[in-house]
Amino acid sequence: MGNGKITIEDLTLKITDEIHVRASIATTFESLLEQLGPLNETPDRGPMPMKLEAWPGGRWYRELGGENGHFWATVQAIKRPTLLEFYGPLFMSYPVSSNVQYRLSEEPGGTLIKFRHLALGLIEDDHRKGVVGGWGFIHARAKALAENRRLN
Repeated sequence: MGNGKITIEDLTLKITDEIHVRASIATTFESLLEQLGPLNETPDRGPMPMKLEAWPGGRWYRELGGENGHFWATVQAIKRPTLLEFYGPLFMSYPVSSNVQYRLSEEPGGTLIKFRHLALGLIEDDHRKGVVGGWGFIHARAKALAENRRLN
């Protein structure tokens, strides 16, 4: 945007990740739901519990009490234990839309999670820079939760 022109790259975001988890696909899926929901945290501010209604059309939001909160997304698709997909603005309170997809499959020794976050809109630089680390933090915690459950 240095020349004043907005390009498609300025308006889009694409993040992909593969997470190998040493736990069953069912344990991994349930751990992911919990980490995205009530066990959610941020790397710099600590606990940020979310509500995740894990059914098609369910909401994913931060509930602050007193009918206050921040809507993140709608569950677009869920097929236990292989698919979880969201559609919404997520943490961005401006004109943007995201699609977040988790595809889980069995692999030798555990589960492979293929993650993709695509976004279109006026994405602020701070969010563009921080989102990769934020997802990485959530994914590491979901992996640890699933692997610890496998051992217990």
